[in-house]
Amino acid sequence: MIAKVTRRGAVAASKSGAACLLLLLPLYVSSGARAEVDQTIQATERHKLRVQTIVSGLEHPWGMAFLPDGSLLITERPGRLRLVREGRLERWPIEGVPRVAEVGQGGLLDVALHPGFATNRWVYLSLAVSGKGGIGTEVVRGRLADGEGGLKGVETVFRALPKATGGRHFGSRLLFDPAGYLIITLGDRGERPSAQQRDKHPGSVIRLRPSGAVPPDNPFVDGPRPEIYTYGNRNVQGICYQDATGIIWMHEHGPQGGDELNILSAGSNYGWPDITYGVNYIVGTKVGQGHSATGVEPPVHYWVPSIAPSGMSCYDGEMFPDWRGNLLIGSLKFAQLVRLELRDGRVVHEERMLEGVLDRIRDVSQGPDGALYLLTDHPNGVLARLEAADSP
Repeated sequence: MIAKVTRRGAVAASKSGAACLLLLLPLYVSSGARAEVDQTIQATERHKLRVQTIVSGLEHPWGMAFLPDGSLLITERPGRLRLVREGRLERWPIEGVPRVAEVGQGGLLDVALHPGFATNRWVYLSLAVSGKGGIGTEVVRGRLADGEGGLKGVETVFRALPKATGGRHFGSRLLFDPAGYLIITLGDRGERPSAQQRDKHPGSVIRLRPSGAVPPDNPFVDGPRPEIYTYGNRNVQGICYQDATGIIWMHEHGPQGGDELNILSAGSNYGWPDITYGVNYIVGTKVGQGHSATGVEPPVHYWVPSIAPSGMSCYDGEMFPDWRGNLLIGSLKFAQLVRLELRDGRVVHEERMLEGVLDRIRDVSQGPDGALYLLTDHPNGVLARLEAADSP
């Protein structure tokens, strides 16, 4: 037993926990709610995949993080932190999560573990929170207590300012880099000029010490918002570290077209809203000044039309040897898994997978077993597992 659960959100939670059937897997369950994907075989260019539904009934799940024992934390956008443990989805959410502002795209977003979690038990959450001026992305941390303690000592380590009205573009993925710094991705909150204004957080990527302190080598440490690491970002919802190359990859939503894959680079301006391959919604008119400009970091890869990317894994596992070194990205718009082959920091091939199998893919994570785990963004969202089915 590692976490206390509570009856807060009991109606939604009971949907998730009911009628779960234990599979022949060590730590996971499947409800019968989506029987058509409980055991689906899919052929792809490099591997044959077995797609298994592990948990269903999750309400707009957003992010996930594996605990050292193989259990899994999952966030639900309405504000619940869920636990899959010892073959079962716990019926009640984990206690201690702060109240969120579930408005539009906002709510409880990503979850990440401190690199020293095994000893310090710190869990980090990004979430939309109401305050003076409106709503904004914040990051909190709390200790996941042993026994039935839930999250304890919850404290705010970052608050994106200024807050704004509306429910768009909160980001927000969390990543600890190899040096142990916390990377926080943000959206522009629908306020386009903010992304080019370094006295405002929205439209940037943030770099902090785990405590929330600003590292002295941040590129704008002497500026009004020293937490800013990059800017000109529209809405970054995927980030991962590639150990073999030392690259941190990130992707962000464009407007109508122009989703981007970028390399995270200190002090870089990624151009939004002045430079983009997208156009304005509905009317299709030009956004900004064009596709490139001096001093603006060009995308490594872009999508027209948009795939609406969310969640990303830098794959280095053993289960899919022909995918090692590839990026696996969830597509919300097309409900696909997108695979990118890389060479020397460039995309040399793209494959689209799982069409018609799952709903909008919100997050992608490599598990400790080398399998891929996917979350679907839906009122009856699922946790799915992809394993190799190359051999009978």
